[in-house]
Amino acid sequence: MSPKPPDLRLAALRRFAAAITTLNVLGYTLLGFEPAYAHPFVALATAYALELALESLDALSRGARPRFLGGGARGLVDFLLPAHISALACSMLLYANARLAPVAFATAVAIGSKYLLRVPVGGGSRHFLNPSNTGIAATLLLFPWVGITPPYQFTENLAGAWDWGLPAIFIGLGSFLNLRLTRKGPLIAGWVAGFALQAALRAAWFGTPLAAALDPVSGVAFLLFTFYMVTDPATTPVAPRAQLAFGAAVAAVYGVLMCLHVVFGLFFALFIVCGVRGAWLYGEHLYARAAAARAAPTAEEVQS
Repeated sequence: MSPKPPDLRLAALRRFAAAITTLNVLGYTLLGFEPAYAHPFVALATAYALELALESLDALSRGARPRFLGGGARGLVDFLLPAHISALACSMLLYANARLAPVAFATAVAIGSKYLLRVPVGGGSRHFLNPSNTGIAATLLLFPWVGITPPYQFTENLAGAWDWGLPAIFIGLGSFLNLRLTRKGPLIAGWVAGFALQAALRAAWFGTPLAAALDPVSGVAFLLFTFYMVTDPATTPVAPRAQLAFGAAVAAVYGVLMCLHVVFGLFFALFIVCGVRGAWLYGEHLYARAAAARAAPTAEEVQS
Protein backbone atom coordinates (compact mmCIF):
# COMPACT_ATOMS: atom_id res chain seq x y z
CA MET A 1 0.00 0.00 0.00
CA SER A 2 1.43 3.37 -1.01
CA PRO A 3 1.92 5.89 1.80
CA LYS A 4 -0.77 8.51 2.28
CA PRO A 5 0.23 11.77 0.56
CA PRO A 6 0.90 14.69 2.91
CA ASP A 7 -1.94 17.10 3.61
CA LEU A 8 -0.63 20.21 1.86
CA ARG A 9 -3.49 22.37 3.16
CA LEU A 10 -2.68 21.51 6.77
CA ALA A 11 1.03 22.06 6.16
CA ALA A 12 0.25 25.46 4.65
CA LEU A 13 -2.01 26.41 7.56
CA ARG A 14 0.68 25.51 10.09
CA ARG A 15 3.28 27.59 8.29
CA PHE A 16 0.90 30.51 7.75
CA ALA A 17 0.04 30.46 11.45
CA ALA A 18 3.70 30.31 12.47
CA ALA A 19 4.58 33.14 10.06
CA ILE A 20 1.83 35.53 11.18
CA THR A 21 2.51 34.77 14.86
CA THR A 22 6.21 35.50 14.38
CA LEU A 23 5.40 38.70 12.53
CA ASN A 24 3.15 39.91 15.35
CA VAL A 25 5.73 39.11 18.03
CA LEU A 26 8.49 40.87 16.10
CA GLY A 27 6.11 43.68 15.18
CA TYR A 28 5.33 44.59 18.76
CA THR A 29 8.88 44.08 20.03
CA LEU A 30 11.10 45.30 17.18
CA LEU A 31 9.35 46.61 14.09
CA GLY A 32 7.13 49.32 15.55
CA PHE A 33 3.55 48.03 15.51
CA GLU A 34 1.23 50.78 16.76
CA PRO A 35 -2.08 49.02 17.70
CA ALA A 36 -2.65 48.41 21.41
CA TYR A 37 -0.89 45.40 22.92
CA ALA A 38 -4.28 44.03 23.95
CA HIS A 39 -5.59 43.84 20.38
CA PRO A 40 -4.09 40.47 19.37
CA PHE A 41 -5.13 38.86 22.66
CA VAL A 42 -8.71 40.12 22.36
CA ALA A 43 -8.84 38.95 18.76
CA LEU A 44 -7.48 35.50 19.61
CA ALA A 45 -9.87 35.03 22.53
CA THR A 46 -12.82 36.06 20.37
CA ALA A 47 -11.78 33.81 17.49
CA TYR A 48 -11.14 30.72 19.62
CA ALA A 49 -14.36 31.03 21.60
CA LEU A 50 -16.57 31.72 18.58
CA GLU A 51 -14.97 29.03 16.41
CA LEU A 52 -15.50 26.38 19.09
CA ALA A 53 -19.05 27.54 19.84
CA LEU A 54 -20.17 27.71 16.21
CA GLU A 55 -18.58 24.38 15.34
CA SER A 56 -20.36 22.79 18.31
CA LEU A 57 -23.71 24.23 17.23
CA ASP A 58 -23.16 23.20 13.63
CA ALA A 59 -22.23 19.66 14.62
CA LEU A 60 -25.25 19.45 16.92
CA SER A 61 -27.58 20.52 14.10
CA ARG A 62 -26.16 17.77 11.88
CA GLY A 63 -26.02 15.12 14.58
CA ALA A 64 -22.28 14.84 14.13
CA ARG A 65 -19.23 15.12 16.37
CA PRO A 66 -17.45 18.50 16.41
CA ARG A 67 -14.32 18.43 14.29
CA PHE A 68 -12.10 19.53 17.17
CA LEU A 69 -12.84 16.35 19.14
CA GLY A 70 -11.11 13.03 18.70
CA GLY A 71 -7.69 14.28 17.68
CA GLY A 72 -6.33 15.19 21.08
CA ALA A 73 -4.46 18.40 21.75
CA ARG A 74 -2.83 18.32 18.31
CA GLY A 75 -6.19 17.98 16.60
CA LEU A 76 -7.57 20.91 18.59
CA VAL A 77 -4.62 23.10 17.64
CA ASP A 78 -4.91 22.17 13.97
CA PHE A 79 -8.65 22.91 14.04
CA LEU A 80 -8.03 26.38 15.47
CA LEU A 81 -5.31 27.34 12.98
CA PRO A 82 -7.66 29.18 10.55
CA ALA A 83 -9.22 31.11 13.45
CA HIS A 84 -5.75 31.94 14.76
CA ILE A 85 -4.69 33.34 11.38
CA SER A 86 -7.88 35.37 10.92
CA ALA A 87 -7.66 36.85 14.42
CA LEU A 88 -4.06 38.01 14.07
CA ALA A 89 -4.72 39.38 10.58
CA CYS A 90 -7.66 41.48 11.85
CA SER A 91 -5.78 42.79 14.88
CA MET A 92 -2.64 43.52 12.86
CA LEU A 93 -4.25 45.29 9.91
CA LEU A 94 -6.93 47.37 11.67
CA TYR A 95 -6.11 50.49 13.65
CA ALA A 96 -8.73 51.45 16.25
CA ASN A 97 -6.45 53.37 18.61
CA ALA A 98 -6.84 51.79 22.06
CA ARG A 99 -10.43 50.58 21.54
CA LEU A 100 -10.96 46.85 21.68
CA ALA A 101 -14.55 46.47 20.45
CA PRO A 102 -13.82 47.07 16.72
CA VAL A 103 -11.11 44.41 16.74
CA ALA A 104 -13.39 41.94 18.51
CA PHE A 105 -16.16 42.81 16.04
CA ALA A 106 -13.92 42.27 13.01
CA THR A 107 -12.78 38.92 14.35
CA ALA A 108 -16.34 37.84 15.13
CA VAL A 109 -17.46 38.73 11.60
CA ALA A 110 -14.48 36.84 10.16
CA ILE A 111 -15.31 33.65 12.05
CA GLY A 112 -19.08 33.97 11.76
CA SER A 113 -18.98 34.46 7.99
CA LYS A 114 -17.51 30.97 7.58
CA TYR A 115 -20.57 29.37 9.17
CA LEU A 116 -23.35 31.72 8.07
CA LEU A 117 -22.41 32.49 4.45
CA ARG A 118 -21.92 29.23 2.57
CA VAL A 119 -22.72 27.83 -0.86
CA PRO A 120 -23.49 24.21 -1.81
CA VAL A 121 -20.50 22.60 -3.53
CA GLY A 122 -20.42 18.94 -4.44
CA GLY A 123 -22.07 16.98 -1.68
CA GLY A 124 -21.53 19.58 1.01
CA SER A 125 -21.06 23.31 1.41
CA ARG A 126 -18.20 25.74 1.83
CA HIS A 127 -17.70 29.37 2.77
CA PHE A 128 -16.89 31.70 -0.10
CA LEU A 129 -15.83 34.92 1.61
CA ASN A 130 -12.24 35.41 2.74
CA PRO A 131 -12.79 35.46 6.54
CA SER A 132 -10.22 37.99 7.72
CA ASN A 133 -10.79 40.26 4.72
CA THR A 134 -14.55 40.13 5.35
CA GLY A 135 -14.08 41.11 8.98
CA ILE A 136 -11.80 43.99 8.02
CA ALA A 137 -14.09 45.24 5.24
CA ALA A 138 -17.19 45.11 7.45
CA THR A 139 -15.42 47.00 10.23
CA LEU A 140 -14.16 49.70 7.86
CA LEU A 141 -17.71 50.17 6.56
CA LEU A 142 -19.51 50.21 9.93
CA PHE A 143 -16.89 52.07 11.99
CA PRO A 144 -15.82 55.10 9.90
CA TRP A 145 -13.33 56.21 12.53
CA VAL A 146 -11.44 52.90 12.28
CA GLY A 147 -8.71 52.75 9.68
CA ILE A 148 -5.96 50.50 8.42
CA THR A 149 -2.74 50.37 10.35
CA PRO A 150 -0.17 52.68 8.73
CA PRO A 151 2.00 50.69 6.32
CA TYR A 152 5.19 52.25 7.67
CA GLN A 153 4.77 50.38 10.97
CA PHE A 154 6.16 47.20 9.39
CA THR A 155 9.54 48.84 8.74
CA GLU A 156 9.48 51.85 11.07
CA ASN A 157 12.38 50.69 13.21
CA LEU A 158 14.44 49.11 10.44
CA ALA A 159 17.46 50.61 8.69
CA GLY A 160 20.24 49.63 6.37
CA ALA A 161 20.14 46.15 4.86
CA TRP A 162 16.93 45.30 6.71
CA ASP A 163 15.03 47.78 4.54
CA TRP A 164 15.51 45.20 1.80
CA GLY A 165 15.89 42.13 3.98
CA LEU A 166 12.40 42.09 5.48
CA PRO A 167 10.56 42.41 2.15
CA ALA A 168 12.85 39.71 0.75
CA ILE A 169 11.81 37.40 3.60
CA PHE A 170 8.14 38.08 2.93
CA ILE A 171 8.56 37.41 -0.79
CA GLY A 172 10.66 34.28 -0.25
CA LEU A 173 8.45 32.72 2.40
CA GLY A 174 5.25 33.77 0.65
CA SER A 175 6.46 32.34 -2.65
CA PHE A 176 7.35 29.03 -1.00
CA LEU A 177 3.98 28.74 0.74
CA ASN A 178 1.93 29.63 -2.31
CA LEU A 179 3.92 27.88 -5.02
CA ARG A 180 4.78 24.72 -3.10
CA LEU A 181 1.85 24.21 -0.73
CA THR A 182 -1.27 26.14 -1.70
CA ARG A 183 -0.46 26.05 -5.45
CA LYS A 184 -1.70 29.62 -5.96
CA GLY A 185 1.01 30.78 -8.33
CA PRO A 186 -1.41 31.55 -11.20
CA LEU A 187 -3.58 33.63 -8.88
CA ILE A 188 -0.62 35.72 -7.75
CA ALA A 189 0.44 36.16 -11.38
CA GLY A 190 -3.06 37.32 -12.34
CA TRP A 191 -3.22 39.72 -9.41
CA VAL A 192 0.23 41.28 -9.95
CA ALA A 193 -0.15 41.56 -13.74
CA GLY A 194 -3.67 42.93 -13.32
CA PHE A 195 -2.46 45.47 -10.79
CA ALA A 196 0.22 46.72 -13.18
CA LEU A 197 -2.32 46.88 -16.01
CA GLN A 198 -4.90 48.86 -14.04
CA ALA A 199 -2.17 51.30 -12.98
CA ALA A 200 -1.15 51.79 -16.62
CA LEU A 201 -4.77 52.28 -17.72
CA ARG A 202 -5.45 54.80 -14.96
CA ALA A 203 -2.33 56.68 -16.02
CA ALA A 204 -3.36 56.67 -19.69
CA TRP A 205 -7.06 57.44 -19.27
CA PHE A 206 -7.27 59.59 -16.15
CA GLY A 207 -3.85 61.18 -15.90
CA THR A 208 -2.89 59.41 -12.69
CA PRO A 209 0.91 59.54 -12.34
CA LEU A 210 2.11 56.02 -13.10
CA ALA A 211 4.56 56.07 -10.19
CA ALA A 212 1.74 56.96 -7.79
CA ALA A 213 -0.53 54.23 -9.18
CA LEU A 214 2.24 51.66 -8.74
CA ASP A 215 3.46 52.99 -5.40
CA PRO A 216 1.51 50.46 -3.23
CA VAL A 217 3.70 47.70 -4.68
CA SER A 218 6.69 49.11 -2.79
CA GLY A 219 5.12 48.59 0.64
CA VAL A 220 5.11 45.59 2.95
CA ALA A 221 1.32 45.86 3.24
CA PHE A 222 1.03 45.03 -0.48
CA LEU A 223 3.26 41.99 -0.01
CA LEU A 224 1.13 40.77 2.89
CA PHE A 225 -2.04 41.19 0.83
CA THR A 226 -0.47 39.44 -2.17
CA PHE A 227 1.02 36.42 -0.44
CA TYR A 228 -1.14 36.00 2.66
CA MET A 229 -4.60 37.50 1.97
CA VAL A 230 -5.73 37.25 -1.64
CA THR A 231 -4.43 33.67 -1.93
CA ASP A 232 -6.64 32.17 0.80
CA PRO A 233 -6.91 28.49 -0.31
CA ALA A 234 -10.44 27.96 1.01
CA THR A 235 -12.07 30.88 -0.84
CA THR A 236 -10.21 30.97 -4.17
CA PRO A 237 -10.43 28.73 -7.25
CA VAL A 238 -8.30 25.63 -7.76
CA ALA A 239 -8.00 25.47 -11.55
CA PRO A 240 -5.05 27.56 -12.85
CA ARG A 241 -7.14 29.52 -15.38
CA ALA A 242 -9.78 30.28 -12.77
CA GLN A 243 -7.04 31.42 -10.39
CA LEU A 244 -5.62 33.72 -13.04
CA ALA A 245 -9.07 35.21 -13.67
CA PHE A 246 -9.74 35.62 -9.95
CA GLY A 247 -6.50 37.52 -9.35
CA ALA A 248 -7.05 39.72 -12.41
CA ALA A 249 -10.64 40.41 -11.31
CA VAL A 250 -9.50 41.64 -7.90
CA ALA A 251 -7.05 44.00 -9.61
CA ALA A 252 -9.72 45.24 -12.03
CA VAL A 253 -12.21 45.97 -9.25
CA TYR A 254 -9.47 47.70 -7.27
CA GLY A 255 -8.75 49.94 -10.28
CA VAL A 256 -12.43 50.85 -10.58
CA LEU A 257 -12.64 51.66 -6.86
CA MET A 258 -9.57 53.88 -7.15
CA CYS A 259 -11.19 55.76 -10.04
CA LEU A 260 -14.25 56.26 -7.82
CA HIS A 261 -12.00 57.52 -4.99
CA VAL A 262 -12.97 54.68 -2.64
CA VAL A 263 -10.42 54.26 0.12
CA PHE A 264 -9.19 50.87 1.36
CA GLY A 265 -9.75 49.53 -2.15
CA LEU A 266 -7.70 46.35 -1.70
CA PHE A 267 -10.02 44.95 0.95
CA PHE A 268 -13.24 46.00 -0.73
CA ALA A 269 -12.09 44.66 -4.11
CA LEU A 270 -11.36 41.23 -2.66
CA PHE A 271 -14.69 41.24 -0.79
CA ILE A 272 -16.60 42.08 -3.98
CA VAL A 273 -14.87 39.43 -6.09
CA CYS A 274 -15.36 36.75 -3.43
CA GLY A 275 -19.02 37.70 -3.21
CA VAL A 276 -19.48 37.51 -6.98
CA ARG A 277 -17.74 34.13 -7.04
CA GLY A 278 -20.05 32.89 -4.27
CA ALA A 279 -23.10 34.01 -6.25
CA TRP A 280 -21.71 32.22 -9.32
CA LEU A 281 -21.19 28.99 -7.36
CA TYR A 282 -24.71 29.19 -5.99
CA GLY A 283 -26.05 29.79 -9.50
CA GLU A 284 -24.19 26.71 -10.73
CA HIS A 285 -25.77 24.70 -7.92
CA LEU A 286 -29.26 25.88 -8.85
CA TYR A 287 -28.64 25.14 -12.53
CA ALA A 288 -27.37 21.63 -11.77
CA ARG A 289 -30.34 20.94 -9.51
CA ALA A 290 -32.77 22.17 -12.18
CA ALA A 291 -31.05 20.03 -14.83
CA ALA A 292 -31.26 16.98 -12.56
CA ALA A 293 -34.96 17.63 -11.97
CA ARG A 294 -35.59 17.86 -15.72
CA ALA A 295 -33.68 14.64 -16.33
CA ALA A 296 -35.49 12.71 -13.60
CA PRO A 297 -38.36 10.52 -14.88
CA THR A 298 -41.87 11.73 -14.11
CA ALA A 299 -44.41 9.61 -12.26
CA GLU A 300 -46.18 8.80 -15.55
CA GLU A 301 -42.90 7.67 -17.12
CA VAL A 302 -42.14 5.42 -14.17
CA GLN A 303 -45.59 3.78 -14.35
CA SER A 304 -45.47 3.23 -18.12
